[in-house]
Amino acid sequence: MAENNLDISKKKYILGGIVCLIVLIYIIQLFNLQIISTKYKDSADGNAFFNRILYPARGVISDRKDRILVYNQPTYDIVYIPKEVQPFDTLDFCNSLQITREQFDKRMADIKDRRLNPGYSSYTMQTFMTQLTIQESGLLQEKLYKFPGFFIQNRTLRQYNYPNAGLLLGYVAEVSKTQMDSDSYYLRGDYGGKSGIESSYETYLRGEKGVEVLLRDAHGRIQGRYENGKFDKSPISGRNLTLSIDIDLQAYGEYLLQNKVGSIVMIEPATGEILCLVTSPSYDPSMLLGRNFSKNYKELENNPLKPLYNRAIQGMYPPGSTFKTTQALIFLQEEIITPNTIYSCARGYPPLGGRPKCHSHASPLALVPAIATSCNSYFCYGLAAMLGNRKKYESTVEAFDVWKGHMVDMGFGYPLGVDLPSEKRGFIPNSKYYSKIFKRENWSASNIISIAIGQGEITATPVQLANLAATIANRGSYIVPHVVRQIQDMPLDSIYTHPHPTGVKKDSYEYIVEGMARAVTGGTCRGANLLPDIEVCGKTGTAQNPHGKDHSIFMGFAPKDNPKVAIFVVVENAGFGATFGVPVGRLMIQKYLKGKISAGDQYIEERVANTKILPQTFMNWNRGNKRNEFTQPVVQPVSTSEDVPLQPFSLENEENK
Repeated sequence: MAENNLDISKKKYILGGIVCLIVLIYIIQLFNLQIISTKYKDSADGNAFFNRILYPARGVISDRKDRILVYNQPTYDIVYIPKEVQPFDTLDFCNSLQITREQFDKRMADIKDRRLNPGYSSYTMQTFMTQLTIQESGLLQEKLYKFPGFFIQNRTLRQYNYPNAGLLLGYVAEVSKTQMDSDSYYLRGDYGGKSGIESSYETYLRGEKGVEVLLRDAHGRIQGRYENGKFDKSPISGRNLTLSIDIDLQAYGEYLLQNKVGSIVMIEPATGEILCLVTSPSYDPSMLLGRNFSKNYKELENNPLKPLYNRAIQGMYPPGSTFKTTQALIFLQEEIITPNTIYSCARGYPPLGGRPKCHSHASPLALVPAIATSCNSYFCYGLAAMLGNRKKYESTVEAFDVWKGHMVDMGFGYPLGVDLPSEKRGFIPNSKYYSKIFKRENWSASNIISIAIGQGEITATPVQLANLAATIANRGSYIVPHVVRQIQDMPLDSIYTHPHPTGVKKDSYEYIVEGMARAVTGGTCRGANLLPDIEVCGKTGTAQNPHGKDHSIFMGFAPKDNPKVAIFVVVENAGFGATFGVPVGRLMIQKYLKGKISAGDQYIEERVANTKILPQTFMNWNRGNKRNEFTQPVVQPVSTSEDVPLQPFSLENEENK
């Protein structure tokens, strides 16, 4: 009897548990349907309301002189609500949009694919096609009554006033699934910045969407605004940007580098503002607009010269002899040398049998003339003295880590933080790198001596080397280079307004400045001499290139006192720094500071602009594709003569590798 009572008691508990579980399941399902799931809410709202998204105008982009570079033009999208689409003449619809039935079917399938279109609902608006012209939308508008469930929605499309600065400005394109997953602002069919300024300042430029709540009748027809627009939300336009770029200077740089591969970066030293950021080759930004985007993008992507690759912030080059300035500063700061320290040179570094080689100049010599003549041996001696100094450092490893720390403080080895996406870091090795390479820790300066002259494993980006020129011009500090000068009604990030000291004494920089000034008046870059009008300080470089002819490099600033501009130039496969780097630098400095090119320099301008220096890989690709030369679209400037010609320029291969 007791056992029966026990069984009945157990059954009650089991039955009670089942009932509780069923009730719990119902509660969860009700919670899901009423609170979490929007399916039925969308259905109910969709029957009574039509929420029309109002897209904001994207922010306008202007240059430093308030010339509009990027603005907006009206365009139109075709959108539809799947649940409201009724049978219609698909062929007529396709003909109106000049698409095939296959394209129509694929687009419809992609929209319903939740992997491509997360959050798809048949009750919410979907984008079928974007960027219709006024004419196309007008033609479709006349027939829209034939296609129930489809609507035309207003939007804006980017337009460009200049065919320049494509890589700097970037482009706008349909957002990806990744962007939609990471930012709830975006819906399928939305557009966002993909590169350049359009990407890095996307949250400022895009603005805030609005919505217009429209009332439907029982047949789904729009009856007007719900409660006279009480629940409408107006869109908020994106913020306008003023760039530090001078578009005339940018166009002029692109003109000089046409049919060449390379980069020009110019910075205002006092502010860190980038005056031009030239990459060659580049592209006309209007190429990546409208429905030809995919075709044009593929063409640019397949070009072996990589016109979508921003060499100014991504190209990593051996800095060559421009790097000697950093070595001198480190040796002075660490008290390895004084300005009067003298080293000899026998057309090469004697302790290693004359390697690296050097060119003919006075010997022995002190620091300032060593910079002016670009003596290789001097800086090799300096590095050996630092890494071998056992009174100051316990080991080579410790000395080298101190060296690396100074390099980082000068802005090398890591991205500077330029306000553009995908900036590269360059490469400054640390002691662990060499210990791993040599499989021991007792390596010495002789094993890595080439880094003293900017060769070996050392690489840097053009913007880092332009920043070096700006740091020397400022005598020991820099503001992180940036291309946005002002954001409408917003302050700039503090890293673009506060100086970054390098930790090297100001007095040490004065010796570097003097050496660079003498390099221009009587050293390796006499071709940059613009006296008596402009006192230029410069340093040439010839960066070794294992894949072909060496790269021609120039770094400098002007004027010597109270500098207004710092510059770095690299022309790939162009040979000695004096051959192309120097004349390009001379013309760019002159163009910025005087606004025109002197009569005496017009032949230099013509020679530089009309010379083609393209790698063999591109020439082979050109022939295979039956193309003419690659010529990027530029605004060709017109030189204006001055009454007084500046110091004439002569071509001299003055600097040894």
